[in-house]
Amino acid sequence: MIIKSSKFIKSSLSTNECPNNNFPEFAFIGRSNVGKSSLINMLTLNKKLAKISGNPGKTLLINHFLINNNWFLVDLPGYGYAKISKKEKKKIENIIVDYFTNRMNISITFVLIDIRLHPQEIDIEFMNWLKKNNINFKIIFTKEDKLKLIEKCEKAKKYIETIFTKLKISPEYIVSSSKTKKGRNELLDLINL
Repeated sequence: MIIKSSKFIKSSLSTNECPNNNFPEFAFIGRSNVGKSSLINMLTLNKKLAKISGNPGKTLLINHFLINNNWFLVDLPGYGYAKISKKEKKKIENIIVDYFTNRMNISITFVLIDIRLHPQEIDIEFMNWLKKNNINFKIIFTKEDKLKLIEKCEKAKKYIETIFTKLKISPEYIVSSSKTKKGRNELLDLINL
């Protein structure tokens, strides 16, 4: 697939505020600072589409980007950022649960994982929640360019093995780098609209 156009449509606090057409949606979610905005910009080849911040926890709303005038890329709030209040964490959790339980046109959910890290409990808990709620998801490993060559093949494979041990699922995955554009074609092939 070729991306011919991409534009920001709106930010929403709940699904009631989200765009009300029935375009398919491809949701990006992950821990704070995992590189969601950078990945969106790399995927669309538009460096200014999603706002990038060095400070974790920048995305606090449901952000809809219209791609090729026929599907949405959705940037969801990052979870697991320690330096916010319990009230803010609960607010983010409510936004995420609301989106996944009330939005009917989600095609695929992409869970972004920093490939450099060992499996984090919060990611495993979230994937388990998706599994229990029958939500189709795939993993995108980010920041591949930050690994040494010898680590690149093993990290993702070991991560998936851990997920299988804990959750008895083996999600399909893509290894990516916003810097080198690795994984871009594979991701577009999965979306395939």
